[in-house]
Amino acid sequence: MSILIKPVITEKATMDSEVNNRYTFEVAKTSNKVEIKKAVEAAYGVSVEKVRTINVRPNRKSRYTKSGVITGKTNAIKKAIVQVAEGDTIDFYNNI
Repeated sequence: MSILIKPVITEKATMDSEVNNRYTFEVAKTSNKVEIKKAVEAAYGVSVEKVRTINVRPNRKSRYTKSGVITGKTNAIKKAIVQVAEGDTIDFYNNI
């Protein structure tokens, strides 16, 4: 299984990458900071200075229907915010 699942491209993550040289990825739940650092360095050819991880809880939602109350939830994910060395950049749009 791959460590890096996909990059997170939101307004907040894009601003963080432009201003602070930090990039956000969705990663496997079982991965640790050392594995994430090695995976980013191998995939993008940059040197990683710092890795921060976040376990994002699932959003729970309930609805009232004819058959009663239906409850559900989204999937829980793990995100990693990777700080890259000064002068290195990651281009997510080069393969389009």
